[in-house]
Amino acid sequence: MSLAASAFLLAVVTAVACAIPGVFVVLSRQSMLIDGISHAVLPGIALGFLFTASLTSPWLLVTTVVGGLLVALGSEWLTRSGWLAGDAALGLIYPALFAAGVILISTRFSHVHLDVHAVLVGDLNLAAMTRPPFVLVMGTVAIINAAVTLIALPRLTARAFSGRGLATVYLALVTLTCTAAFHAAGAMLVIALMVFPAITARLFTHRVPAMLAAAVAVAIITAAAGFWIAYHLNAATSPAMTVANAGVFLAVLALRTVTRRTAGATQR
Repeated sequence: MSLAASAFLLAVVTAVACAIPGVFVVLSRQSMLIDGISHAVLPGIALGFLFTASLTSPWLLVTTVVGGLLVALGSEWLTRSGWLAGDAALGLIYPALFAAGVILISTRFSHVHLDVHAVLVGDLNLAAMTRPPFVLVMGTVAIINAAVTLIALPRLTARAFSGRGLATVYLALVTLTCTAAFHAAGAMLVIALMVFPAITARLFTHRVPAMLAAAVAVAIITAAAGFWIAYHLNAATSPAMTVANAGVFLAVLALRTVTRRTAGATQR
């Protein structure tokens, strides 16, 4: 398989893997939690490398997932405690962890090829060249997300993140997805891959099964469009996918607004 085909397949699989849990993150109004979790990837990588001395060790995935869960569960605990209101807990925890990761990398691992810029915005083409293929990792994450969602769909349909146990499981899935996807999308752009398909799908329907299907469809379309935009402009793929997502959302929003106004005028 050519590099372009491998990168295209990775873009689509990554977008689908992010879109599935993104629906329930949007429904539970926790979109900015993804930003905090994705930024916890950096200190997780730093700590993992500190113990393994390898950037390819599977233990890095474990340490980064733990870092993301610390952000998610820590901010949730602070909010429930009543000490902090709104998203102040998230704004307190993730900048501290992210800054600690930057300091650790700059002081202990300056000799290691660990590009902070690549961590922030990702490098999909580089991820597509890894051996074994990174698309297998994202494909596995997508299958896990789909399986858990289908099993828990009745409870999730009744109320997103209903029950503390289910909420913790889903937060773990979100964290795993953010951690795995940062290789392709980066810590800053993975939030777009989770949120944009979900909010675009919500413009079509409020029924959860239909919203899931629409979000996956939007993810596939925007991933394909973003990849080819980047390919022809010789630009970074993940930002192009984000721009494609934003463009589709604005187009659907404009179409819905015009349709509503036309329907309202007809009724008058």
